[in-house]
Amino acid sequence: MKAPNVTFPLRLSTWGRIAGLTAVALLTLGPVIWTVSTSLRAPAESFDLPPQIIPSHATTQAYHQVFAQIDVWLLALNSTLVTALVAAGQMITAGLAGYAFARLEFRFKKPLFGLVLATMMVPVQVTIVPVFLVLKSMGLTDTLLGLIVPAWPTAFGTFLMRQYFLGMPKDLGEAAMIDGAGPWRIFRSVYAPLAAPGLAIVGVLAFNYHWNEFFRPLILETSTQNFTLPLGLVSLQGNLGTGSISVVLAGVVLSMIPAVLVFAVGQRPLREGITSAGVNR
Repeated sequence: MKAPNVTFPLRLSTWGRIAGLTAVALLTLGPVIWTVSTSLRAPAESFDLPPQIIPSHATTQAYHQVFAQIDVWLLALNSTLVTALVAAGQMITAGLAGYAFARLEFRFKKPLFGLVLATMMVPVQVTIVPVFLVLKSMGLTDTLLGLIVPAWPTAFGTFLMRQYFLGMPKDLGEAAMIDGAGPWRIFRSVYAPLAAPGLAIVGVLAFNYHWNEFFRPLILETSTQNFTLPLGLVSLQGNLGTGSISVVLAGVVLSMIPAVLVFAVGQRPLREGITSAGVNR
């Protein structure tokens, strides 16, 4: 008796999933593809209807104009410095605070953790005025340090690392304590290395968020030499009046490259951190 053939239905369902995922990917990447395509067009072709996905005469003229109109290298350096230090600072503060809330016992631990979580409900627009006044009294307005230091505390990172440390076995810390290690040594030598994937999640998310941050630099920075890349790209808006939208989008493409590279490099530890956190739980 011949066995029933089940290969075709399985292949059909597989092709259906592939087609569905391809359609969703195209919808998601559509604006990005259009942005890159338009940045490679001549200004006269920016508003062609219907728009062409592949430019008929691709040119890098818009990118040359971006470098001619703004100091891209200085803006990129400022953004890199701010986002790298913010990401590193958030990894440190989130690791320490998450470990304290997960493994240490102290008074008012639960109310304090609830207060930390409550700060996630407060938008930055609400706190920007008192933060500005504090920074002004310290002489840190219109400085890159004024963008970096206030961004080090992270409620989300603290919550994430607390859950990460709670998923780790207590036996490791108890064994180290028996050997004479103190709380700091236990954290530094035992739990921190195991929490590296979780810290990578905090770092990658912090970098991508603060690389694209616009509101705080707009309020805190007034000198052009302290502008970050998103803030400096605003000066390209004047090209919209002349119909050179390709220049504006060329600047957008340049600003996306570092964030895409960081995500491409960090997606493996990001994926491993999320997976290992789920396994530990």
